[in-house]
Parts: sequence; C-alpha cells; structure tokens
Amino acid sequence: MATVTHHTAPTQFVEADGVRYAYRRLGPEGGVPLVMLQHFTGTLDNWDPALVDALAAEREVVLVNYAGVGSSTGTPAVTVAQSAQQMISFTAALGLEHIDLLGFSLGGFVAQDMALVRPRLIRRLILAGTGPKGAPGMHGWRKDIETHARAEVPTGDDLLHIFFAHTDTSRAKGMEFLGRLMTRTQDRDAPSSLTARDAQYDAVLEWGIPNHGALQRLTGIQSPTLILQGDDDLMIPTKASHLMAGLIPDARIRIYPDAAHASLFQYPAEAAKDINDFLA
Repeated sequence: MATVTHHTAPTQFVEADGVRYAYRRLGPEGGVPLVMLQHFTGTLDNWDPALVDALAAEREVVLVNYAGVGSSTGTPAVTVAQSAQQMISFTAALGLEHIDLLGFSLGGFVAQDMALVRPRLIRRLILAGTGPKGAPGMHGWRKDIETHARAEVPTGDDLLHIFFAHTDTSRAKGMEFLGRLMTRTQDRDAPSSLTARDAQYDAVLEWGIPNHGALQRLTGIQSPTLILQGDDDLMIPTKASHLMAGLIPDARIRIYPDAAHASLFQYPAEAAKDINDFLA
C-alpha cells in the first residue's frame, strides 16, 4: 500500500457550527495527533512538504484551514479568540480528545489561546515564528513586511522577503522551499481571498495592541512548550520568542541561525527532528 504524503493526502471536510472545514490527515494512526495551524493567509498547500512528511513519518498529522480560508467555508475570524474557538470546534468534530498542537505565526497566536481556554485538550505545544499577545513590537508589521504580506496576488518574491533572512544563503534555502511548494499538482487547495486576508490582519492588529498585563496570560499555559524561531525574524521580533520562553512555565527554545520568520521551512529536517524529539 502506497504511503500517503503531503502531495497525496486527500482533502477532506468536516462540519462544525455551520462551517465546513477543509483538512488533510497523514501519518500513522494511533497516539496523539499533531494538529498544525497555518500562518497569515496560508492554506493547506502553504505548508512545506519536507517538514510535513518528516513529521508524519513518526506520528499522525492533521492540517486544517481556518473558517473562510482556502477551501473552508464560513466567515473568516477577525480576532484570534474567534479562530481559537473555531479550531476547538474543529477538533471536537473530528472526535479528538487530546492533541499536540503546532502553531506557526498567526497560528501560534491561535495555539496560545487554545492552550489557555482548553488546557486539557493540548498535550504538548509548539510555537513557531510567533509572539505573545500585547508584547512590544507586535502591533502590526513594519512597512515593507506589510506590503509584501498584504499583496493582492502574492508571489514567490513576497514569500522570500517575509520568510527568509536577507542573506544569499537564506534566500537560496528559500528558493528550494518555493520549489517544494508547487510539487503537489492534484487536489490543490483554493487560495485565500482578500476578505480572509483583511479579517486576519484585523486579528493580527488586535492581538498586538500593547498590553503589558496580557503577557501574564502566558504563565497560565500548562502544556510543555517548544518555541522555534529564526535569529532575525523581520515579521515578529525574535525577542518575542525569548519573552514567551521566559513566561511559559515549562518552555524550551530553539533559535535557528541565519534565519527569519519561516525558520521551520528553511531547516525542515532539523525542525522536524526537534519537534518529533520534543513530542516523543
């Protein structure tokens, strides 16, 4: 029987609270599945196949689109808290009582909220390229990053500028990542709409409103937590990851060199090993 991979996993749908969520499952069944929450405007096909396949070699992986994003129906959430409640409803619809949870960028915001409002749901938590609510430097993005992130028709150059360090070595890894993104040819996900883009940016801005008191929320995260980040993230300041590592009671941090926002796509083999070792 052929192994299901990121390229061949069928897109499935499950309904919860009137929303039809698009998702894919791959990897060995049994044990605690790893649910993965995507970045700003990202869909099922924006995950790095090299990362997903390396994770799925050791555990079941569940990829999902937020409401109103890609092939999921419904209205896109305008706050992180809304998205967190929607993802909790999604896991319930799949009958998942315990999960490991990986959130990348905006997905990391959502993952933090889920870990706080449903602590018994989350066994272990991975926060990649993300930051805490109300932290310094989180209220929107610098102008060049915002311009590339909010492009009406995103290009590979936009992703390179946002995701990878502005060095020849990091951009070379970025070009490899872009090549991997397009290797799935069948049953590709629908792109995000401008409506979803604008709703998600509202959520990003609301999350980042300076609020020193909101940082104390992190002390309520009960799940053991792994924080992954590049050493010079231009979208969400790397210092925010160090802040999370200091406030989450049971946290460890891994900083990848010569890397920016998408360190887990620049170093997919290394990131997958770090994640699998942590989850094991």
